[in-house]
Amino acid sequence: MLYTLAGGGTLCGVAALVLLIVSTATDFWMHYRYSGSSANQGLWRFCINHKCHAHTITVAFWDATRAFMLLAVLSCFAGTVLGLSAFTNGTKNRRVRTGGIALVLSGFLALLALAVYTGVTVTFFGKRFLDWRFSWSYIIGWVAVILAFAAGVFQLCAYRQTSEEPAPSNNPDS
Repeated sequence: MLYTLAGGGTLCGVAALVLLIVSTATDFWMHYRYSGSSANQGLWRFCINHKCHAHTITVAFWDATRAFMLLAVLSCFAGTVLGLSAFTNGTKNRRVRTGGIALVLSGFLALLALAVYTGVTVTFFGKRFLDWRFSWSYIIGWVAVILAFAAGVFQLCAYRQTSEEPAPSNNPDS
């Protein structure tokens, strides 16, 4: 049971890590119409008429969203590595528990990033542009949040399962 829970947590952690990297690295968190042509808004750049430009204005919500997403990626990476290392050296309770905590923290940080981005986007762009929608990379970020939380819960359940199991007895039945 332990290897099933820890393995499922590690598998979800790897999937969450890939999705977090993809959603953080892309330039398409939001699509909207800008003067009759399509435009894309991302964490790092904005694109208008197939020309991308770096965000030159340092607004607090951009910086907060970027920081939370980068911390989520790093935390998810640490949780995944700890989960994998528990299998290579035999099951280590502390590594499984620490990996689970890191994965739950990763999900929480990504949730904060997406909440900040959503709140500012809806209040600012919702009033300014009538025709806007969130993009596929933004949605991938939400899927990564769910997977990171699930991975952390699996790892923590695996830790709890091993800490509750009694030690096997060495008394042979006669």
